[in-house]
Amino acid sequence: MGPRSRSNLVRYGGLIFAVATSPNKIPSLHEQTKLALDFLDTSLARVGASKSDILQATVYIADISKKEDMNRAWDNWVDRENAPQRACFGVALEGDDLVEIVVIAMNKSG
Repeated sequence: MGPRSRSNLVRYGGLIFAVATSPNKIPSLHEQTKLALDFLDTSLARVGASKSDILQATVYIADISKKEDMNRAWDNWVDRENAPQRACFGVALEGDDLVEIVVIAMNKSG
């Protein structure tokens, strides 16, 4: 089972809203984060956008004490020339999810 979105990617005017998680039963926060970020790449590409168009990201982590594991994946992925504003929160996530990433990006075609 591949990464999934809690909701479809939504375009509204000049903005794109997307939510990404990773498959359940992967016990590594680092690996779940990498898969969620890959999902975002794919989803954004379908609408002609990329990680460089992300304005804001909110990252929800099941165990905030392991934030460094998420940061390793994020730091390897993020566009350092256009890094979005990012906030991280420790929360109770459903199922075996360890990370959920919510982004707002520019919709160049909107």
